[in-house]
Amino acid sequence: MTGNATPRLRGGPTPANPAPFTTLVELTWVEKKIEHWIRFGRQSYDQILDRRRRVVGFAPNSLFAFVRWASNDYGTIISRIDIVRAIGPGEPFQTLPFVRPGGEIHLNIDGWPKVERVLQLIDAIEAMGLDPVDAAPDYWRHVHNRLTANQEPHAYTAEQHRAWLLRRRAEP
Repeated sequence: MTGNATPRLRGGPTPANPAPFTTLVELTWVEKKIEHWIRFGRQSYDQILDRRRRVVGFAPNSLFAFVRWASNDYGTIISRIDIVRAIGPGEPFQTLPFVRPGGEIHLNIDGWPKVERVLQLIDAIEAMGLDPVDAAPDYWRHVHNRLTANQEPHAYTAEQHRAWLLRRRAEP
């Protein structure tokens, strides 16, 4: 190797670098061992590292759901979902494993029964014909608080969504 050859992945050149201030998420998929995936979100960057790993990016202010699951010979050792807003330049943020630099965490749930409940709520929003990315951030905080307190979260409604859209339009 001379060191001047262009690295190649899957037969093509390495993708261009992500735009500045892109929040990067490392995804891994080792069947029945480690599974990290994005449940929803609008990706602005995608780089395949190898058969099992890739890096995806999200533009500032975009929302995404990051699911992490891992097991060993004795069963599931981690089951977690995080709904995160990608941060912009100079904004404070919380750190999160596999997310660089971090983000504003709206929901942070672990344990399969609660994670499954969040996934069901996401499915219900999609059944309404809405993209979960567009749901009110306050709703995800509500779901986090209710599930943390072992309470049933309220369903997301069309009225709540309309109110969120009006509030967002009125913000400066």
